[in-house]
Amino acid sequence: MGSMLILIGGVLLVTYLALAAVLYVMQPKFLYSPERDVSDTPDELGLDFKDVVFKSADGLDLSGWYIPAKNSKHTILFCHGNGGNMAHRLDSINIFHNLGLNCFIFDYRGYGDSLGKPSEEGTYTDAMAAYKWLTEEKKIPAENIIIFGRSLGGSIAAQLASKVEARALIVESAFTSYVDIGKEYYPYMPVRWFARFGYRTIDYIRNVRCPVMLIYSGNDEIVPFKFGLELYEAANEPKEFIEIFGSHNDCFLASSEIYTEVWEKWLKFLKEHKSQSAQQQAP
Repeated sequence: MGSMLILIGGVLLVTYLALAAVLYVMQPKFLYSPERDVSDTPDELGLDFKDVVFKSADGLDLSGWYIPAKNSKHTILFCHGNGGNMAHRLDSINIFHNLGLNCFIFDYRGYGDSLGKPSEEGTYTDAMAAYKWLTEEKKIPAENIIIFGRSLGGSIAAQLASKVEARALIVESAFTSYVDIGKEYYPYMPVRWFARFGYRTIDYIRNVRCPVMLIYSGNDEIVPFKFGLELYEAANEPKEFIEIFGSHNDCFLASSEIYTEVWEKWLKFLKEHKSQSAQQQAP
C-alpha cells in the first residue's frame, strides 16, 4: 500500500512539474496572439486616414493609422489588446471618430505590418515611439493627447502615462498585473515564481498624474471586475470609475449607448478641468 501511494505521489509530482514547464515555456504564446494580415482599413468606414510608418527607439519599423476628425481638440493614442492587429479595432475607431476625436492607433512589434517580435519591453518602447510621433512629428501638444488602452493595452497605456505628460489616461478591461491574472487562472501554480512578464498596471497607475478613467464590465469573463476596483483605489485624483456590461471583447459595443455617454461626459470634464487648472496657475 505504501509503495502504491509513493508511486501515485511520484506520478502526480511529475505531472505537476511537466504542466509547470509547459506553462513556463508557452507564456509568450498565451500572452501575445498577433495576426499579420491587416485585412481591413478605416476605408471600410468611409474615413480618411494616413498610413504611418515610424521607428521604435531600437530601430524597428512600426505601423499605424492616423484618423483625423474635423476640428478636434483631442487625439486618442490607442494601445490595443493582445490579439489580432489594429484592423480588428475599427468599431472603436468609428466610435472615437463619431465623438469628434482624432485617433492614432498602432501595432506593436510583431503585429500587423510592424517588424520584430512581441515582448514586454518592446510594447512599452513601441507605445513611447507612437507618443513621440504624435508630439514630435504631428506637433500635437501633450495636453491634447488622451492615452487609451484596452485589456493588455491598458497596462501598456498606464506605463506610458506614468512616463509622459498627457491630458488623460483611460484604462478599459485591464488586469492589475500579469502575476495577478495568472493567479486567477492557475491558483494551484506558484505563478509569482515563474512568471516571465510583469505588466504591473497597478504600480504604473500610482505614478500617473493626469486625470484617470477606468471602464470595466461586471460581466467580463476574462479580467475580473475586482481588478478595476483595485486600480481605481490605486489611482490618483481626479479619477472616475465606470461600470458597463457585456463580455470582455465586446462590452464597449454591448453597452454602446452608456459607453458613448460616458466618453462625452469625460470629454466635457476634461475641458472644465483644463480651464480650472489654467485659472489656478494664473498669477
